[in-house]
Parts: sequence; C-alpha cells; structure tokens
Amino acid sequence: MGADAAGGADTAGETEAAAPAASLELRLRPGAVAWAGVGATAGLAVYLTAGSLRWPLVHDAPLMHYVAGRILDGAVPYRDLFDMNFPGVYVVHLLGLVLLGRGDAGFRALDLAVLAGTVAGLAVALRSFGYRACIAAGALFWLYHLAGGAWRAGQRDLLLCLPLAWMSAAALADVLRPRALALGLAAAALGIAVWIKPYAVLWLPVVVALAWRRPPAARAAAGAAALLGFALPGALVLGWLAAAGGLAAFVDIVLAYLPLYARVGRESLLAAVRGHDQGPLTLAALGVWAAGGAVALWRAGRPDARLVVLVTGVVYGGLHFAVQGKGWEYHLYPLALFAIALGAAGLPAALDTGRRGLATVLVVALGVTAGALAVKGVRNLDAAWIAEKHARARAVAAAVAPVVAAGGTVQVLDTTDGGLHALYWLGARQPTRFLYDFHFYHHVEQPFIRRLRAELLAGLRARPPGAVVLFERGWPAGGYGRLRAFPELAQWLEAGYQVVLEGDRFRVYAPRRDRAPRPPSQASGRAAHG
Repeated sequence: MGADAAGGADTAGETEAAAPAASLELRLRPGAVAWAGVGATAGLAVYLTAGSLRWPLVHDAPLMHYVAGRILDGAVPYRDLFDMNFPGVYVVHLLGLVLLGRGDAGFRALDLAVLAGTVAGLAVALRSFGYRACIAAGALFWLYHLAGGAWRAGQRDLLLCLPLAWMSAAALADVLRPRALALGLAAAALGIAVWIKPYAVLWLPVVVALAWRRPPAARAAAGAAALLGFALPGALVLGWLAAAGGLAAFVDIVLAYLPLYARVGRESLLAAVRGHDQGPLTLAALGVWAAGGAVALWRAGRPDARLVVLVTGVVYGGLHFAVQGKGWEYHLYPLALFAIALGAAGLPAALDTGRRGLATVLVVALGVTAGALAVKGVRNLDAAWIAEKHARARAVAAAVAPVVAAGGTVQVLDTTDGGLHALYWLGARQPTRFLYDFHFYHHVEQPFIRRLRAELLAGLRARPPGAVVLFERGWPAGGYGRLRAFPELAQWLEAGYQVVLEGDRFRVYAPRRDRAPRPPSQASGRAAHG
C-alpha cells in the first residue's frame, strides 16, 4: 500500500511537471501543422513544375509570339498588326524570342522566369513579416499558377503580376522607411504594369498617398521621384512606337476601339467563376486565407500602413477582375497575388501570438486552397483539349505550308483556335493587318467597325491571299455561319475561293481556278507586310 501510494504520488508529480511541457507542445502544434501545409504546398508546386516542362506553346501565347515575331521581321505594331493588347506585352514576348528562342522549351523558360521573378518580388515585399511569410506566399502562388495548365502559361495578367509584386516590395519598403528612391521605384514598377494592362492605373492613388504621408518638407522630392518613375516607362514605350511609326495607330485603337472592345463578351462574373475549374472553392478558400491574415495582423498590433497596402492590393485585384467583366480565369491573377500575400503575412503573426483560432482558420484555408489547386493541377497536366488545339494548329500549318512556301499569304479568320499559331510556325504573313476576325461582328453599327470592315475587304481585294482559313468557333459566339453577318466578306469569299479542305473545326479556302488571284510578287511593298 505504502509503495503503491508513493508510486502514485510520484506519478502525480511527474504528471504535474509534464503539464507545462504538454501545454507547450499543444501551443506549438498549429505551427507544426502550418509548416506541414506549406511544405505540402511547395511539394505540389515542384511536382507540377516538373510535369509542366513538356507543355507546348498554346492558346493565347502563340498570338503574342506571332506579333513579336512579325515585329522582329520589320512589321510596325498597331499600324501593321491590329491588336488591342498593350505594347508592354509585346516587349516581354520580344525578349522571350530574342533571349530564349522560338520553340516550346524557350516559352516554358519564359513562363517560369516570369513566375520566379514574381515570387522573388513577393518574397522581398513580405520580408518584414518574416521568412515564413515569404515561403508560404511563394509556394502558394507558384502552385496557383501551375495548377491552371498550359493555356495559362505566359498570360498577360501573369506578366502583370511581375511588376505588381515588385511595386508592392518597393511600396512596403517605403512604408517602413520613407525614401524618395523607394517611392520612385514603386512608381516605376507601376508605370511598367500600366503598359502591360492599363487597369493597373487604379494603384496610382496609393502611390500619391505614400508621397502625401510624408512631412510637408519631404513631399515635393517624393512626388517628383514618383512622377519621374511613373512617367519613364511610358516615355520609353511611346518613344519606341513613335520611332517605329505605330503611335498614331496605337492612339486610334486606344481611343476608338478599346471602348467598344470593353463591352464585348461581358457576362455574369458569378456565373463565370462557377465555370472555372475549382473556381468557387479556390476563391472562397483564398478569401478566408486573406481575411484571416488581415485579422491576425490587426489583432497582433500591426495595423500599420503595410496592412493598408496589402488590403488595397486585394481590393484592386477584385476591381481588376470586375472591371474587365469577361470572367476569364486568368483575370484573377492580381487578386490571387495579393490575397496570397495578405494571408501569408498574417500567418506568422497568428502563430507567434498564440491565437489558436486564427491559426487554425489560416491552416485550414491553406489546406483547402492547396488541395483544390492540386486536384486542378493534376487534371490540367495533360489536358485533352490542349492536345487537340495543338494538333489543330499543326493541321492548319500543314494545309497552308505549300502556299507559304510559294511566297503566298494566308488570311486566318480566327481568334485562339490555332490559326495564328500555324502562321507563327511557318513564319507566314497575312495580306491584311487583322490578326482576329471578331472585330467585325460586334458593334457593327459603329463607324469605326464599319471602317475596319472596309479596310479588311480593301486589303483582301488588293492583295488576294493564297489561302483563307475560316475557323468554326467565333468569339464571343458564332460558328461558320457568322459570315452571314458580314455579307460583303461572304460574297468576296464565295466569288473568288472554294473550300479545299474540311479540317477539325476549320476550313481551308483556295482560289477558284477560274478566278485566280494575282501572284504574291505583284503585291505592293508595305501593304504586303500588313
């Protein structure tokens, strides 16, 4: 009995002594789980990266590669190539072609380089929140991008995230230690972003506010640095366009066409997100992740201007998606960038202050986000529709290769189904400056669209192509029958051409033997470069 009692007393003492250790272990458990989640996210990102190395150039990226290739061959942007994208996109693709080559491997390297640069910017931006925030944000954004599949590689809104991440890094550095140089660099990064996608200008009030929060004596220098930084990229881009001869055409597109284009293809954003692969779940989880991070920073006593910058980024990301109104998945990149950054910044704060509830919310949000992205990413590694689109482009290239080899031009009536991709492979030219055909089917009552229609017909009549490729799928709607909405084009095609090949969602037209067009050598110099 005595021994048993003594043993029981010893056991009780050991239990009491172990209680603080057990309590400490319990407090550390959320951190261990969080790191396990971050590690799993990074592992998934590495797995998808390895699988993505075989991805082909496909969907939107070939369009911009085609434009960049034509510019390298001497074409003038906008004057010789009608496109609604901003010139900063061309600069990125020009660098890709010059530095990395024209092949699929070069484009994979370009995409991963942009991704790595964006993650590096995130890490620098979040370094004041600790290395754990940097790692969590980098792993999750890397996974977010690779989960989208081959069609999202090199998308314009991903390119936009590169300067936005570094703008945030400079802005957060300026918050911690106001310096004119830091603010100037933030403004310069914003200036670069605007020339990739103009919606980035919504960030300009933040730069102004950062200058204004300084003491009155320092505001002038800060404002001058910000103005110079913001204006410099624009001066370089506009100078390039002016020297090349494309500035007037660019201004014409910006002022006359973009207001019309902004109203094309708009749809319910809620319905659009429901149509994204894992869209509602991923957005909801990212929303909880960002909100949890903001609350963690606030409750940890860190509601400084850094939090304001990150929250502003999330608001901007939402506006960036909503203002464009088309609901495309890649328009969510800026929202994902800043939501990921905000949640990652708050994770260490929740863990360090022992706020188990907040830490649990963040860990669960991280797990759900990574899980949804993992499912999506594995599904998209070898998506069947990507292989089909790539094969279609190959088939088009094979069909029109003899025309190109003989010195002829090919007019494609397409958007993203493989027409320009085929011409990119062949190094071929079109007889007009029109890359896509959807311009001719919206707002047809507007004088500008009527002018575009007249220009297309005049170009085709003056420089008849050796082949015309009509794709079945139009954008935002319409099949082969969309030609009926452009009767002048339909009549021109019917009068001088006949279908010689019915392919997979495309038709190849060749000149009628009794109405052969002039040989390409008779086409005039500059116009033949259209």
